[in-house]
Amino acid sequence: MISVAGAGAFGTALAVALGQAGKDVTLWGRDLSAQRNHGESPRLPGIPLPPALRLTEELGDLSGPILLAVPMQTLGPLLARPDLPHGVPLVACCKGIDLATGDGPTALIRRHRPDSPAAILTGPSFAADIARGLPTALTLACADPEGCAQLQHLLSGPTLRLYTSDDPAGAEIGGALKNVIAIAAGLVMGAGLGESARAALVTRGFVEMKRLAAALGAHPDTLNGLSGLGDLLLTCTSAQSRNFAHGLALGRGELPDPARTVEGVATARAAAALGDRLSLDLPITSTVAAILDARLTVAEAATRLLSRDLKPE
Repeated sequence: MISVAGAGAFGTALAVALGQAGKDVTLWGRDLSAQRNHGESPRLPGIPLPPALRLTEELGDLSGPILLAVPMQTLGPLLARPDLPHGVPLVACCKGIDLATGDGPTALIRRHRPDSPAAILTGPSFAADIARGLPTALTLACADPEGCAQLQHLLSGPTLRLYTSDDPAGAEIGGALKNVIAIAAGLVMGAGLGESARAALVTRGFVEMKRLAAALGAHPDTLNGLSGLGDLLLTCTSAQSRNFAHGLALGRGELPDPARTVEGVATARAAAALGDRLSLDLPITSTVAAILDARLTVAEAATRLLSRDLKPE
């Protein structure tokens, strides 16, 4: 039995992919009436739900490893619910930093559920691709290699290939910070600053990701893999990325879609605060946070970044 908590696009896509692979899957959401009535999710129109997929609005119905596919800022409240089963492996499928605690997903799991093994599933992926059965590779990271290997075999399928890592902190930082850099990449393109500027920004943003990883005790080399570089490349170059699209709209002087969950917005603020606390040089991250808080315009941000002191790469 595998359970997915969260019936948004990504959680539904995972449930669909696992169900299509013949796994025994239960999907939890607050209101699944549309899914029951139409046999598909309004978040993934045209993609049928597997007939054997069980739907429930009762969190206590979940069992087995539970994939936590909810936005980062709602993960803490979900983990605090008494009806979420105890003692089972909990696999975070969100990307970001909790604003209330400064924790990443697995640290937040350990804070609320010390009796549950904690893992994170992250990497370059769009929900629609996973649900349609398009080839996708992700990183599954947890501190226990044996438990991680068991989850790897349970959660992998014909089109969903998982690689393991024993560095959940590094995998989390890659997944969180790439969203901030994706917003910055969208800002660059929306403002008409060009492909060369985007390439430079993404490269220097990757340096910031590794710098923060090292400061938090993670292995910077972890970010060379799917959970860092792979995810960064995807989200900084595709209009399907919510974070890139958010930055693109801001760069054009437009209002982003308020209905879309954009994890990089909260992450930029949390990471900038974390960088200040650790005395880290995170110029792109802090600049994105300043733009999002209307403390800088895009033009002022470009001037500030380009006027920084010259230094070796």
